[in-house]
Amino acid sequence: MALGPEDAKGRWLSADGGAVIEFKPCDDKPTALCGRIVWDKDAGKANDTCGIQIAQLDRYENEAWRDGWVYDPRDRKKYKGALRVKSGDLYIRAYIGTEILGQTEQMKRVADLPATPVCKS
Repeated sequence: MALGPEDAKGRWLSADGGAVIEFKPCDDKPTALCGRIVWDKDAGKANDTCGIQIAQLDRYENEAWRDGWVYDPRDRKKYKGALRVKSGDLYIRAYIGTEILGQTEQMKRVADLPATPVCKS
């Protein structure tokens, strides 16, 4: 079955299990895909990342979202980005320059947010 741009939409648990990111059309650019942290294991603490937008990818082509940026809250830097879904998992790639020179994080789809802690934003 061929994948399409809709497959990336939804909630995804980060590789370390510390955050859930929701991908959906951007509020200010509905043809683009945005990702925002909707659950953080550190919610309510000084270092929580609740509500932070971590991606905006403007174009879907060749089974991947691209032409935008991803933000890594751990190092507080923006990178070029690409996102694709394969075998039911989401792969988000952050890179500088060319896509081959980057790092990929694999995420698992989740239906519901963990009950606690709760993001306030």
